[in-house]
Amino acid sequence: MSAANVTLELCKDRSASHRLHLIGYSLIFTAGLLLNVAALWIFLCYLKLKSVVSIYMLNLAVSDLLFTISLPFRIYYYSEGEWPFGDFLCQVSASIFQINMYGSCLFLTCINLDRFVAIVYPLRWRHLRRPKVARLLCLVVWVVILMGSVPVARVHKPTVCTKDNKSSTLCFESFSDGLWQSGLFPLVILAEILGFLMPLASVTYCSIRMFQKLCQAGGTPNLRQQKTIRMLVVNLVIFIICFVPYNIILAVYGMVKAHVIQTEAPTRDSLRNALVVTVLLASMNCTLDPLVYYFNTEGFRNTLKKLRRGQAWDSESGTLHARVMESKTYQVHNKAGAKRFAVKDLILSHENQGKSLPFASPKIFLSSPIEDSEI
Repeated sequence: MSAANVTLELCKDRSASHRLHLIGYSLIFTAGLLLNVAALWIFLCYLKLKSVVSIYMLNLAVSDLLFTISLPFRIYYYSEGEWPFGDFLCQVSASIFQINMYGSCLFLTCINLDRFVAIVYPLRWRHLRRPKVARLLCLVVWVVILMGSVPVARVHKPTVCTKDNKSSTLCFESFSDGLWQSGLFPLVILAEILGFLMPLASVTYCSIRMFQKLCQAGGTPNLRQQKTIRMLVVNLVIFIICFVPYNIILAVYGMVKAHVIQTEAPTRDSLRNALVVTVLLASMNCTLDPLVYYFNTEGFRNTLKKLRRGQAWDSESGTLHARVMESKTYQVHNKAGAKRFAVKDLILSHENQGKSLPFASPKIFLSSPIEDSEI
């Protein structure tokens, strides 16, 4: 054995966790690829990004698809137990996981904030619900997560250990305590604050306020309110299932590896086993996010139903008829929306002049927030 190999550590037996990752990522890849390709197809070919919320969802689908197409590298690695693709692809694969997870957190937060503005402050902040603002906000999110992926890639270099007197290259695991102390742990803390805690706090606050607003009306919720409630529940479920367990375990495991918390070896092993499971839960977000599209976008849901019945592009005449009906529907909604804006502007104008309307109370009109057809 050469002198270079003397310092290498023995490879630990990770066969059990590798099998779990192999099965989990294979299922996630299959479902994620089908669901996200279908979602992108519907957004780009049918919905044409006509609403603000569809812009956020398109970017979320792109983030999910980017992670999904990187999974074959992980599947091969967990199948063979060794990384043969070089340093660069190992670093890129690790970065894409971070991009997807924290990008999903931020884009789901954007969707939640858009619903929050539409329901709680439909008049005061309606200027924030413009496609131009949505595109700019998505650009900011991509810049932030891509900049954050650079230091992640730098520290996620492959590690080498010895197995059966031969060197074996590992990826995504077996980082030394020194690397955790000097590079990984500070990145984990920063990512936890900016990419998880802040979005979680925002989603929780906005959801509570929206629930309160929807419950103020009293009585049985109407169809539009029921759709909004389902959307809130789906968003919270994704955060609770995918992001909360992984980020909590990652923070605790990072403190143990960085020697911020002193623990015994069995505790460290238990934390690592929990991290193995929660990584798969976090990766599942690319298969659960399409639920957000289904429950949050009426056009997406209707298009999916038509595709299932084979009615979306059955003939040129059918397509023309659908476009004519869509145009008429848009004109009706546009006229109704214009009337609502006219009444509300009249109310606000009288309020600013200290006058009151003799025919109705402002609360009658302002109790129902302006909501587009995408709720």
